[in-house]
Amino acid sequence: MEIQEFQAKALLGRYAVACPPGTLAISADGAERAVRQLGPGPVMVKAQVLAGDRAKAGGIHVAQSPEVGRAAAAGLLGRRLVTEQTGAGGELVKRVLVEAQVDSVRDLYLAIMVDAASGALLLIAGRCGGSGIEDRTASGAQTLETLSLGSGGELNADEITSFCRRLGLVDRELESCREIIGKLHRAFIELDASLIEINPLALTQAGEAVALDAKIVLDDNALFRHPDLANLRDEDEIDPVELSAQRHQLNFMQLDGDIGVIVNGAGLALATLDMIRDAGGRPANFMDIRTTAKSLDIAHGIGLVLDNPRAKVLLLNVYGGGMQPCDTIIEGLGIAVRRKGRTLPVVLRFTGNNEDLARLRLANFNLPATECADMWQAVTCAVAMAKGRK
Repeated sequence: MEIQEFQAKALLGRYAVACPPGTLAISADGAERAVRQLGPGPVMVKAQVLAGDRAKAGGIHVAQSPEVGRAAAAGLLGRRLVTEQTGAGGELVKRVLVEAQVDSVRDLYLAIMVDAASGALLLIAGRCGGSGIEDRTASGAQTLETLSLGSGGELNADEITSFCRRLGLVDRELESCREIIGKLHRAFIELDASLIEINPLALTQAGEAVALDAKIVLDDNALFRHPDLANLRDEDEIDPVELSAQRHQLNFMQLDGDIGVIVNGAGLALATLDMIRDAGGRPANFMDIRTTAKSLDIAHGIGLVLDNPRAKVLLLNVYGGGMQPCDTIIEGLGIAVRRKGRTLPVVLRFTGNNEDLARLRLANFNLPATECADMWQAVTCAVAMAKGRK
């Protein structure tokens, strides 16, 4: 779950991470008042959307006066900001963050994320932060330093010091960087984050480290431990179909194909989508049925697929485990078809716990289906049906 910049900075404030003083505004009048309250000197007026590259897209303005701040906010609020990360439709700007400008002598890039390959926390930093860091890194104009932090526990002080020196830091700047890495590491673990990114991290003349921008992504699967953080989700920024699926223990995303995909397990779902593409087909959706989903939850998810007029065939690829046997998913299928009144050709491959009971339930629902022995056979069969071949 990604949260807005102003929310991320509020969370980091709990860990004494320095951020520029600022105020959230939802109107031009509010932005003007915020500029006056921040006192003399230029301020930043920043669109609050869940996307990067805001500066390049005109989503960040420098205001030298309250009147200019008001005009900047008026130009942003109610506008759809289009960046390289939003898609053509852009994101609607409903609020702006008005904050004091910080005099920086050097901007760094700093992030902590989960390394998918090892499961360890990975510290990443760059000598030159700010806009365009992705392009500079991709072109080879800039390299990033990395350090594995393990899976938690205490940081190794000598390793952190050496890491900061690789960024060319000395004296007070080095100490400030060491301190903020420690704070971010603690925040990452306590918040159950999957990413904390500071870009840029400003170093002032006094050597203080200040987070000029902040991005935090929280692990959805750990939100049951953080009900206060779950309330930070901006439901207006989420596709309503995906949001309804999340409420039914499903990870779901609409795609542009014609093969409806019902799978339990994210890895298995991604492999299924890859195989559909390899076979010349186009998936209509991504679906990962969580182990906590019940038959009614599964019925809701399959109903989302049946609601898609582009879907021509349903492909079920199921591995029945101890927490979610095969018959639970077949029961969800039967309920969904009865609710929606729409029947599509069904191709299925399932194995594991209660697979024989699942076949019996399928027969009781009177749902004709083509059962396949393995994934590739099921995928090629579904692709053929979608293309009108037997």
